[in-house]
Amino acid sequence: MSHPREIAPGATYMITRRVLRRHLLFRPDAAITQLLVYALAVSAPRFGIEVHAFCAMSTHLHLVVTDVNGVLPRFLQFFHRIVALGTKVLRAWEGPVWDHEATSVVRLLTRAAVVEKIAYVLANPVAAGLVRHAREWPGAKVDVGELGCGVLRAARPVAYLDPENPQWPEEVTLPLALPPVVEQDSVDDFRHEVAVELNVQEAQAHSALQQQGRRFLGAERVTKISPYERVTSFEALGERNPTFAVGREQGDARRIAGAAVRAFRASYRAALERWRAGVRSVVFPAGTWWMCTFHGASTSDFGLTV
Repeated sequence: MSHPREIAPGATYMITRRVLRRHLLFRPDAAITQLLVYALAVSAPRFGIEVHAFCAMSTHLHLVVTDVNGVLPRFLQFFHRIVALGTKVLRAWEGPVWDHEATSVVRLLTRAAVVEKIAYVLANPVAAGLVRHAREWPGAKVDVGELGCGVLRAARPVAYLDPENPQWPEEVTLPLALPPVVEQDSVDDFRHEVAVELNVQEAQAHSALQQQGRRFLGAERVTKISPYERVTSFEALGERNPTFAVGREQGDARRIAGAAVRAFRASYRAALERWRAGVRSVVFPAGTWWMCTFHGASTSDFGLTV
């Protein structure tokens, strides 16, 4: 049984969802990029999700977002469904698109965590040995200079979406928002911090590939690989799946955040035990989502657990 997760309005997250068995179904090309950007630009405003960073790798998607209304599970369900169904049509793919593992949702609790994880998302193609610099990635992505000021645009894909259905407009735009931890008067400093961290992570990737005797694949070769192939490199299974991040050198922030997570889980499980015993007046901790949404349970606040 998975751990309950607090869903708090206004929380910022790094989200990762992987393709089944590491197939390259999202290999960059014009059609898949159009689908991914359109799906995101349609889904995010529908649920009040603010998008800060985005990178579509061939085998998985990375997002950094803020869940303004505390409905993240609703957004993920809608967005991932559009992506999966559209991909099945574009790739003539039978069977599931997404991996059976749950979506990774990491709550970013500090400005340092936001900076580090946005840089991580942007640097992912470099860390994977695909391109030497993040800006060279040919897939859907956000560049450092676009943080908080860029706009994602896409026309409606021909695949899957009904042009007669008004929920699928002919063209969509999605302004990229600043994370709430960033004050308007410190935008330039924020972009500089991300750029510095991105340079650090790119340099680490360069060093790692050099030590392994490998070369970067290059943007052109990336786009020519069959989307039906699979990544065959070793990937450790059963590693830790963190639910929050505080960034490096943040003092007691990690300890405090860990204690808060444990307290939420303990309170939730105590309430769930009473609920299962038939006590419908039990109050779940603030941030409980699943029990409130699907079973009408009460919480100690208006916060909305998956």
